[in-house]
Amino acid sequence: MDIPAVELTEFSRREFVKTSSLGMLGAVALPEILLSGCSSATSAKPAKVGLQLYTLRNQIKTDIRGTLKRLSKIGFAGVETAFWPDRVTVKEAGKLLKEFELPVCSCHCELPIGDQQSKMLEIAEAFRCTKMIWHGWPEDERYKTMDGIKQLAEVYNKSHEFAVSNGLEFGIHNHWWEFMNRIGDRYAHEVLRDYIDANIFFEIDTYWVKVAGFDPAEIVRGLGKRAPFLHIKDGPARFTENITTDPEPMVAVGKGTQNFPEIVKAANGNTEWMVVEMDHTETDVFTAIQESFDYLTKNNLAIVK
Repeated sequence: MDIPAVELTEFSRREFVKTSSLGMLGAVALPEILLSGCSSATSAKPAKVGLQLYTLRNQIKTDIRGTLKRLSKIGFAGVETAFWPDRVTVKEAGKLLKEFELPVCSCHCELPIGDQQSKMLEIAEAFRCTKMIWHGWPEDERYKTMDGIKQLAEVYNKSHEFAVSNGLEFGIHNHWWEFMNRIGDRYAHEVLRDYIDANIFFEIDTYWVKVAGFDPAEIVRGLGKRAPFLHIKDGPARFTENITTDPEPMVAVGKGTQNFPEIVKAANGNTEWMVVEMDHTETDVFTAIQESFDYLTKNNLAIVK
């Protein structure tokens, strides 16, 4: 199968999207399938709050111990791992996270193809985590055609099979193109769901959903239990037809355009983890992280235990 793995080291995942100042998109008429599949919640308990360590990639690169020590004092229930500097092995990173009492809720990783299979297992062991999430970067051209999406679905299904056979779970993280690219009269993300295993879970990045012109609450509501993880980020989230890969600065959760109370309401108790992430901030990143944590926990939108 000709599916190249994406090589991302030293947090080299590119800075994501800069949206233009063209203004917000008006109300979007959502296709019916995007709203289907909503199931009743088994619990109204708020989700746990975590942090995607990509937020602190620059600080980790220069002072990993000091960064993790400072982060541990904020009180997040867990962290989501991404990519480490070349000098830090996965095993070493796992030991440091354990030392600073930062449990791992989920891991961003490559698709388990070729030598990436052993790497996925190494990540799972080092971080004592079973939730493996394909980070989804960069955009795959196959999201633009029906045949391409079917090929991607086959890859995702095989990745899921590998994960399950090793006691793990497999999920997919979105960006904006899955909710912008159209296949006929449908969007790529909804078409993909026709072909992937129903047990593959989604980590919905609520920010990129909004950048693509959709209401994150409606997407989360429609996915129900299939979206146990949400990426929580805030900022301008401006829609534009021509998204570039240099993002506008993000802000602390609760200080931008996102309506997180509505998103939590729409999730109906199906969210297990709300993972805070900021790709780039103009303010001090630790201040923004603390403010995000305070906003989510003090408003009972997320909990730490």
